[in-house]
Parts: sequence; structure tokens; C-alpha cells
Amino acid sequence: MITFLRGKLVEKNHTDVVIECNGIGYFVNISLHTFSLLPDGESIMLYTYLHIKEDAHTLYGFAHKSEREIFKLLISVSGVGTSIARTMLSSLEPSQVKQAIATGDVKTIQGVKGIGAKTAQRVILDLKDKILKVYDINEVSPIADNTNKEEALSALETLGFARKQAEKVCTAIVRDEPQASVETIIKLALKKL
Repeated sequence: MITFLRGKLVEKNHTDVVIECNGIGYFVNISLHTFSLLPDGESIMLYTYLHIKEDAHTLYGFAHKSEREIFKLLISVSGVGTSIARTMLSSLEPSQVKQAIATGDVKTIQGVKGIGAKTAQRVILDLKDKILKVYDINEVSPIADNTNKEEALSALETLGFARKQAEKVCTAIVRDEPQASVETIIKLALKKL
């Protein structure tokens, strides 16, 4: 509904700003990342997301479109609301959030206040494919073109394992042991599947 606001910065706090646009003051919630990028001048522009609930219409502002897109992806995950998404974007740079999700870095995501192990895993599980597709991020390069991993994955599929689950296990094995042979990957994967 409201995609951006351009106007006079009337009030600036660490978690919110008030922007005057043609005589109307908009209260906009922001992350610390956006706060750090706000200019000192009076005129600003923020990309916005309007979150509508039964009891409230809340406006969130972002310095860049990419931060807004990550925010929207985060709140699409079950158990992650707007406040947790904003906390995540306040604790980590948007690029760090993207990288953590793309590489399956549970510890980094779990390091954000309010996010437990299960929620961190759910964020990665739900968003990894979207992050890799939308932002065209290649996973850790040795993994991306590891033919041993592909051969092992093919063998595991032939044995009847689901590709998605087998791929996750193989990726983890190759991340820990980049030089592992096809046989080693298959043996380790069979123990974990």
C-alpha cells in the first residue's frame, strides 16, 4: 500500500523515526541498520512495509529495498514476527542474514536475541532456497561444483533416499571434508540418514 516515504525527518530515535510528508507525520519503525544509514539532513527517503493486523497498522522503514525484501522473507516464516525480524536486522547486517541463511549457519541466526535453535533452523529451512534463488548466491564454492558430492547424491537417490534430505546431509559432509571421496560421502551419509 505505502511503498516508500520521502519527506522531512522530524524525529529520529534508534528504533523509530517520524517523517513529515505534505503535512502528515508518519511514525515508522526502523532497524538499527537503517538508523546507522540515516543522513543527518532533514530530507530522507525510506522504503516501507505496512504490516496490518486486526488491532494495528504498523509501518516499517528501510534504507534499502534489499533490507525490506529480507524483512518480508523473514516474517513469512512461521514463528518469526515483525519484532523478531527487526531485531535480526538490527543485530546483523542484511548481507550477514543472507549469508547465514544461504550457508545454513544456525549459530549466527541463533545468536540474535529471541531466536532459539528451532526457530533458527526453521528460518534456514524455509528461506534457504528463496535466498539462493532471489539473490543468486552460490553456496561455499568447493561445494557448488563438487562432482564427488553429486555422484554420492545420485547413489543415495538410487538407494531410495529423498533427494532434498540426502542433499542436505551430503552438503554438510562436503563442507566438513571438502576432499572426501564418493565412497566416504556415501558411508557418512548413510550413518546420518
